Amino acid sequence: MQAPAPRTYVSYPLSCCLACFCSYIRRWKTSSYYFASLQTLASTSSISSRPRFTMAPIAITPPALESKQARPGIQRANTANMGTKRKIICFSDFDGTIFMQDTGHTLFDNFGCGPERRAILAKQMEDGERTFREVSDELYASLDVPFEDGFEVMKTALEIDPDFQTFHEFCVNNSVPFNVISAGLKPVLRRVLDHFIGEDMSKHIEIVANDAKIAEDGSKWEAVWRHDTHLGHDKAQSINEYREVAQMQSDNGTIPLIVFIGDGVSDLPAAREADVLFARRGLKLEEYCVEHKLPYIPFDTFADIQKEVIKIAKIDDEKTHGKGVPATFNPRANMWRRASSKASVPFFAAMSPSREEKAFMWPEAFTQPATVQNTDAAKAAVAAPVA
Repeated sequence: MQAPAPRTYVSYPLSCCLACFCSYIRRWKTSSYYFASLQTLASTSSISSRPRFTMAPIAITPPALESKQARPGIQRANTANMGTKRKIICFSDFDGTIFMQDTGHTLFDNFGCGPERRAILAKQMEDGERTFREVSDELYASLDVPFEDGFEVMKTALEIDPDFQTFHEFCVNNSVPFNVISAGLKPVLRRVLDHFIGEDMSKHIEIVANDAKIAEDGSKWEAVWRHDTHLGHDKAQSINEYREVAQMQSDNGTIPLIVFIGDGVSDLPAAREADVLFARRGLKLEEYCVEHKLPYIPFDTFADIQKEVIKIAKIDDEKTHGKGVPATFNPRANMWRRASSKASVPFFAAMSPSREEKAFMWPEAFTQPATVQNTDAAKAAVAAPVA
C-alpha cells in the first residue's frame, strides 16, 4: 500500500476560512477569541497573513469566587464611623464564635487525652458527675507539648470567621470596645489572635480569660482560674466586673448598649447580661433561646452582626439621641448597671440563672441600701479585676 503523500500547506480563499471558522464559532459561542479572529480575517486574504491572538482568559476560565467579605448586605465602607452618640460595648466568646473550632479541643485531641477520653469527660460533666473546672483540670494535665509546637498545629487547624476582621475594624473605627470573654487560656487566645489578625489589630482586643502556667518543655499545663468557682471563669461575673471598672453609668445617666456574641449554652450566664444577644445559627445557644423564648438575633458570620449593630445604633440615635436607656434595652442587664448607682448595689456578684430570675422579680429581697458600700464586704462584692 502506497504511503500517503506528505501534507502541504497553502493559502486558502477567504470563503474557505470563513466556513472553517464558522464551525468553530458554533462550537465555542462564548469564546471572544474566535469572534476577534473572524473580524481580523475579514480584512485579509489568507490565514498566513493574519496576526497571532491570545485567548481571552474570561472565555475559558470560570470567574473567581466572590469574597465573603464583599457579598451583598455588608460592604467594607461600613467600617467607617457611624456618627451615633451612644457608647456600645461588645463581649464575644472565642471558641466556636470568633473561630469555628475550639482551641482547647485541638490541643487535647492532638497532644493530650485524645477525643475518646474527652468525650467521656464531657458526658460526666453533662450528667453532673463532675464540674467544668474538674474536667478542665484533667484535660490540661493530659497535655504534653511545648507551647510553640502546639501553636503550630492550631495555625492550620483553626479557621477564623470570614468576616471577623472587618467587624473588628468597624469596632475600632467606631470606638467600640471589643472584649473576648472565654473559659480558655489567655496566652493561647492572645497568640492565636496575633497570628490571624496581626498584632496591630489584636492589641485593641481585651481578653478576659484564665491565665496559665506552662512548663518550657511542655510537660505540664495548668490553668490559673479567674474565679474560685466550679466554673473557673464565670462570664457573667466578668461582665459585671468590667462594667464597674469602666464606670458604665455616666454622670448624666446615659447608659451604654451591651452586646454579647456566643454559640453555646455555657455562654448563657453572660448572654443574660446583654441588651442585644447574637447566637450563632444552628448551635446550642440558639436552641436554648428558642426553647426558652429568650430574645436573640441569629448570625452566620460577623458581617450579619455588623449589619444589625449599625441598624440598632441608628434606631437608638433616632429615638433617644444617645441619652437615657438604650432603645434596645434589657432590664435584667440594667439590674447590674445599677451596681454603680447611688440608690442601691447588688448584694451578690454572681449567681445561677434561677437565682437571677428571683432577683429580677423581687429586687428588694436581693439588694441592700447604699450604706453597705462603705463595708469591706460590699467593696469586695463589686471589686473589678480585669485580665
